[in-house]
Amino acid sequence: MTTLHSVPRTELQTVTVRFAGDSGDGMQLTGTQFTNTAAFIGNDISTFPDFPAEIRAPAGTLAGVSGFMLGFSSLDIHTTGDYANVLVAMNPAALKVSLPDLEEGGIIIVNSDNFSKNDLRKAEYKENPLEDGSLESYRVVSIPISSLTIKATEDSGLSHKEAGRCKNFFALGVLCWLFDRPLNYTLEWIESKFTHRPEVCKANTQALNAGFNFGLNTEVFQESYRVRPAKLPAGEYRQITGNQALSYGVVAAAKQSERTVLYASYPITPASDILHELARHKHFGVRILQAEDEIAAMSAAIGASFGGALGVSGTSGPGLDLKSEALGYAVMTELPVVLLNIQRGGPSTGLPTKTEQSDLLAALYGRHGECPIPIVAPCTPGDCFLMALEAFRIAINYMTPVILLSDNSLANGAEPWRLPDLSTLPDLTPNFRTEAEGFHPYLRDPETHARPWALPGTPGLEHCLGGLEKDHDSGNINYEPENHERMVRVREAKIQAVAKTLAPLEVMGPKQNEVLMVTWGSSYGPSRSAVEKLQAQGQPVSLLVLRHLNPLPEDLGTVLANFRHIFVPEMNRGQLAHVLRAEFLVDAISFHKVQGRPFQITEIEHRIRVLLHKSRPKAEAAD
Repeated sequence: MTTLHSVPRTELQTVTVRFAGDSGDGMQLTGTQFTNTAAFIGNDISTFPDFPAEIRAPAGTLAGVSGFMLGFSSLDIHTTGDYANVLVAMNPAALKVSLPDLEEGGIIIVNSDNFSKNDLRKAEYKENPLEDGSLESYRVVSIPISSLTIKATEDSGLSHKEAGRCKNFFALGVLCWLFDRPLNYTLEWIESKFTHRPEVCKANTQALNAGFNFGLNTEVFQESYRVRPAKLPAGEYRQITGNQALSYGVVAAAKQSERTVLYASYPITPASDILHELARHKHFGVRILQAEDEIAAMSAAIGASFGGALGVSGTSGPGLDLKSEALGYAVMTELPVVLLNIQRGGPSTGLPTKTEQSDLLAALYGRHGECPIPIVAPCTPGDCFLMALEAFRIAINYMTPVILLSDNSLANGAEPWRLPDLSTLPDLTPNFRTEAEGFHPYLRDPETHARPWALPGTPGLEHCLGGLEKDHDSGNINYEPENHERMVRVREAKIQAVAKTLAPLEVMGPKQNEVLMVTWGSSYGPSRSAVEKLQAQGQPVSLLVLRHLNPLPEDLGTVLANFRHIFVPEMNRGQLAHVLRAEFLVDAISFHKVQGRPFQITEIEHRIRVLLHKSRPKAEAAD
């Protein structure tokens, strides 16, 4: 019998693990608990939950596989990694769907109890992959997880069926032993979660300990592994997802503005988690409204802003289409409203649980008439907090709706987030108009071109708002051609004025180089990882991330002019590249992917190498 001390332990810098099973196997919970442990002991982490598209796919089928990918490291990482080093597959369908994500020679831990003929049939296997030699290039560890779980929980008071649901904690225990993870963080969570169900608490605890002891006392593993804590900047950290960060940004906006926030939304994947999170923070001046549809939600947010609160709405997919009319109304009435759009695969219902960045052009141009709206985009889960505050800053100072473009990868992905210094957060206090003398509803600030925010009921500040064009001064309805063009121009000038307040762009790498990779949203993570790898090898590549997509930063044209090639990876058919070509007449090279999956580092790295090879003189390439 081996013991923990007799098994060689290998030091690793970065590990990627993928948990996969049926939706009811608890793989999201297992991955989250393993992530929490990694975060508590100080690893840098990056996660990618991969939900099935079908809500109730038949158990054991390919359509019902739920996955959770976690990268944890002693280094600063920006993505989960290209391929998993370890795959935990709870059934044949999970194995089949996830195997392409596993590196050659990687470890496969399978629940052998779920490889019956019927299980194989549902996963469309003709032969048992555990027996036909198809997995010879991997290190396969077959464990009867279900039966061992039931045996370990015999005295818990649960039936065999109920006890079998604890098998995810048995698998988690095995992984905790394999990577030298302590159990105490998960044990504390189990105790707090199931306080009112002591038999469930006992069974999950027993399953977790049994899995750990299985790794400790059997000889199925040849070695164990250790990933030391990362050396992150000093500060207090917590694990955060993008949707949580957006929620906290909304809460912080209520505090920094000293105004009530109304978050009006209709449930839609993957934006619904923001509604759920904000429902827990009503004591911070946040009110929520689950509206009957997307149109009502956007209209309610506009109404809140008309009354002097901060109106916010959230959506995804076709919800953006439904909100477009109300967004145009907010542009015409010039009221500060923030729309959080968590992008997913489309069009129509599309890929509700998969990631994409295909709403940029819709956010820019998806309204009739000349209807400009500022657009901001966070690039990491933690950055969602700061960009939410930035969206409110722009909305309040420029009296305009603002669209924040997140995406599914950021929304559900997690990373360590250093808690901000509250003194550095922006002051969002609105400058309400209170003086009646000299008041005109569309009197413009000379710098921002914003009209005054006059609250209804303020004596002497009575004025008209609505969707019909307004007189540039009185605010009364005006159909004159010259007035309409004047108002169109001033609304455009107001949005362009935002660019004057943006900090200078920061290029990662030389400011003048062969290739500049321009990225936005969640594509930033694998793009930065690829650039860091290429730069370490002496390749002439620099990186620029754009977080303001309308208006574009004033110095962007100057930055682009210092590079021979502009390379733009994005999860759409080249939307930002299209904008850069139109705005700056540069030959932006689009590298696009629309598979509902994030970029891999090697994909981007390979394309850059091909680009550099083609651009070198023939003599140099021959050398």
